[in-house]
Amino acid sequence: MRGRELSLADRLAALREAVGVAEGRLEVPEVGTARSLLAKAGAREALGDATVVALAGATGSGKSTLFNALSGAEVSTPGVRRPTTGVAHATVWGEHGADRLLDWLEVPRRHRVTDPDPALDGLVLLDLPDHDSVRLENRLEVDRLVQLVDVLVWVLDPQKYADDAVHTRYLAPLAGHAGVLLVVLNQVDRLDEAAAVACLADLRRLLDEEGLAGTPVLPTAARTGLGLPELRTELARRVGARKAATDRLTADARGVATALATHCAPDLGRDRGPGKAAREELAGALADAAGVPAVVAAVERSARRNGTAHTGWPLLRWTRKLRADPLGRLHLGDERSRTSLPQAGAVQRAGMDAALRRARDDAGRGLPPAWRDELRRTAEDTGERLPDRLDRAVAGTDLGPDRTPLWQRGVGGLQWLLALVALAGALWLIGLVVLGLLQLDDVVPLPRVQGIPLPTLLLVLGLLAGVLLAVLCRPLVAAGARRRARTARRRLTARVAEVADDEVLAPLTAARAEHDRFCAAVGRARS
Repeated sequence: MRGRELSLADRLAALREAVGVAEGRLEVPEVGTARSLLAKAGAREALGDATVVALAGATGSGKSTLFNALSGAEVSTPGVRRPTTGVAHATVWGEHGADRLLDWLEVPRRHRVTDPDPALDGLVLLDLPDHDSVRLENRLEVDRLVQLVDVLVWVLDPQKYADDAVHTRYLAPLAGHAGVLLVVLNQVDRLDEAAAVACLADLRRLLDEEGLAGTPVLPTAARTGLGLPELRTELARRVGARKAATDRLTADARGVATALATHCAPDLGRDRGPGKAAREELAGALADAAGVPAVVAAVERSARRNGTAHTGWPLLRWTRKLRADPLGRLHLGDERSRTSLPQAGAVQRAGMDAALRRARDDAGRGLPPAWRDELRRTAEDTGERLPDRLDRAVAGTDLGPDRTPLWQRGVGGLQWLLALVALAGALWLIGLVVLGLLQLDDVVPLPRVQGIPLPTLLLVLGLLAGVLLAVLCRPLVAAGARRRARTARRRLTARVAEVADDEVLAPLTAARAEHDRFCAAVGRARS
């Protein structure tokens, strides 16, 4: 988004899209943080344009004294014993729905300025508990309100301005919130002029090193009033702009988006899908696991069986019924029911798992761990559905025309003709035997061919020709069976490849596309 500043509404919309994509996919705390921010933004935008400024600091920093000085009344009781401020106090200038806002902030103690300065109209000033309180509930209250207020004023003192606890826990994490942060070095009246200058310079250096170069640093002395006019002016400027809440939410949205961006690949949009080798390996492994080799072998045996029957001796074709059709035993042809194919063995399952892992790893190459975990879950869900889906795919595959080739029909007809010739010769010989028993063999003449009785010739030639024709057709039957097996393999492999695309590759591709969509939304939110 170069050339213009994205509006808060657009940032929140992008963040909402990113959270929607991540929902149910990314099990990372940053998504929960983004969800909380969206809820906070919705509530804060509905509560008016008052500016909530919180004074935060350690015990003894003079925070409550500064709060009372700004409030013009003894609202918060200062002290030096730990803990001092135990509950947040509020001072309100004007209306602007401050009561509803304080109800949302859960701040019970409220003071309303009776004669407010018009420049501060709309200011809600909070005095937070001490962040270093010995009471856990006080520290938790500070942490809660620090996340909700519009402007945060950190009150430091010359003795503990470099305290690692406040810098590490609070200031450094707010590097992206420099515009809604103000640092006050209080009690400078305890220092001489040279020491005060050195102290302010060192504090400035620390803040710059923490990424807070844009955060103003104001010296004050609450007891003497030093620096209070400048602090009031700074607060009035932010209240008058009526955009402190928007600036805070914008900074929050950027910070949350930056945290979410750690789950984005740097090469957004680059194709990371499974390569050709992984796709071929996957299709082959799924084909083996689905029993494609067994089906192809059954198709070839069935074609041989049927071809041999059609081209063999007709009177023996009935013996084919004594053996079940190898293809028929598999119960193919209806994808709504399971086949009788045996379950995939350990070798086939191992090959399928290895191919799934390779496809998943190819899809996840370059992705952050959270998205690789999502791909792993996707692959695991797919692996559970695959066996049944593959079985139904094999069952419903059209293995090619199951009709007898014309040449086999022609050979079958010729075999019947030869069988009739042999039968005619056999019946003729039987008739001659009967006539011989009746001593009538001289009555009927017996034709001969080259001295061989014609009935004998018909019987022998019919039988020999039939056997020879069957033997000659065997190689042709086998070739046809192999062709049909190749057709079946091609169609089964294509069907299995469709299952691989639908059940494995498409979900992985969709997960990668969701990653790109997530990261595009995150990029808009943090731009």
